[in-house]
Amino acid sequence: MKRICALALAFLAVVVATVSAHDTWLLPSSLRVSAGQPVRLSLTSGMGFPADDVAVQPARVARAHVRLAGRSAPLGAPRVGSLSTLYEWTPANAGVATIGVALGARTLELTASQIDEYFEEIHATPAMRAAWDSVPKPRRWRESYVKHAKTHVRVGAPPAGDSSWREPAGLGLELVAERDPTMLRAGDTLVIRALEHGRPAVGLEIGAIREGAKARFFTTDANGRARIVLPVAGLWLLNGTSLRRAREPGLEWRSDFTTLTIAVQ
Repeated sequence: MKRICALALAFLAVVVATVSAHDTWLLPSSLRVSAGQPVRLSLTSGMGFPADDVAVQPARVARAHVRLAGRSAPLGAPRVGSLSTLYEWTPANAGVATIGVALGARTLELTASQIDEYFEEIHATPAMRAAWDSVPKPRRWRESYVKHAKTHVRVGAPPAGDSSWREPAGLGLELVAERDPTMLRAGDTLVIRALEHGRPAVGLEIGAIREGAKARFFTTDANGRARIVLPVAGLWLLNGTSLRRAREPGLEWRSDFTTLTIAVQ
């Protein structure tokens, strides 16, 4: 009986984690390195940024690329740790690297009692909530979701004129910095351009989470831009969720989640 109870509790924990661990981020071992210096990139999912929580299985990774000084290359095969999946990358030259990972689509099904919690976690817009309220009863929540994660690493002294970090990494939903994301200081305002499949993501709620603190939210304008205030130094996670109504066999919703990790000096 004790074993059965333990298994039931473990199963419940997995279900709760599936619903609540909605952020997946990519965090380098160092955000400033020299050319030739190896960088370890930790890919994890969880709620308590920047603590590693759940390792992402390599089979879920659909694409993992790095772009340095305008040149792109795939990341090598990762190894799975206890709490994160680890990539190793060694930059060959100076520049500002843009590193992006896209996971394959997965599906989840939520019960009616989980919807409000889910909406709170993704900071759902009134339009998202209205879309759910408009679904006729009896209603189900079956969602196909895709996760995207991005970060930047400053390698040595980047050559003058290198602004390749301004270019999108080709993720389905991504946050693109409009100033060098490796040169931020406390008190700066970072303008972010949110793109969904290459187009401006209008009205997207972008959360800004400093390590160990609660999120503050900023909404993108008609051009997909938001001004993110960064009042204090430390590691920051920027995130956003695009949730759309779907009317497909076995599916009511589609979504994309995205994160960007940055360091503020």
